[in-house]
Amino acid sequence: MQTQSLSGGFNNGPVASANAFRAALDVMARPGKIVEISGAIPPAPMSVAAGSLMLTLCDPETPIWLAPSLHSDAITDWLRFHTGAPLVSSRAKAMFAFGGWDELMPITDFAIGTAQYPDRSATLIVEVEALDTNGATLRGPGIKDRANLALPDIKPIQNNALLFPLGLDFFFTSGSRIAALPRTTKLEA
Repeated sequence: MQTQSLSGGFNNGPVASANAFRAALDVMARPGKIVEISGAIPPAPMSVAAGSLMLTLCDPETPIWLAPSLHSDAITDWLRFHTGAPLVSSRAKAMFAFGGWDELMPITDFAIGTAQYPDRSATLIVEVEALDTNGATLRGPGIKDRANLALPDIKPIQNNALLFPLGLDFFFTSGSRIAALPRTTKLEA
């Protein structure tokens, strides 16, 4: 394990992880909202936001699938050192998946939960070039009237929402910014 994998974690773990967890909850509760999240400095090309989410949400009990662009020795060593989370090669076994939208396709390969355990579904952390509130119209829980969010592709997310109470949840990351779409969110072009 190289020295690089030992650095880049939260400086003050309890405070930084609490702040990152609050940011993650905030955007998941208010689909379309974009907030700053920081604390982690993962190896490139993983963003600060994705790395901060990884350190906050992942642990030895949460299998992770990494897209090919993120599957490097530097990132896997960093992930193992800071979270202890196991890497899986099967998308169906992942609780969290990290990567660009195209690399995560088809999203139907990921676990959507079961009727008895809808919470046993995957959460996709999608790296995008930029986060912007100009885009698809969002409606549903946590949204007063409507919200907007630019998304890489609307149809797969619309199909996912039809599976409720099953389905995937999404975080979108860019630099040090995050937004989220829970499976309850309805999208209009």
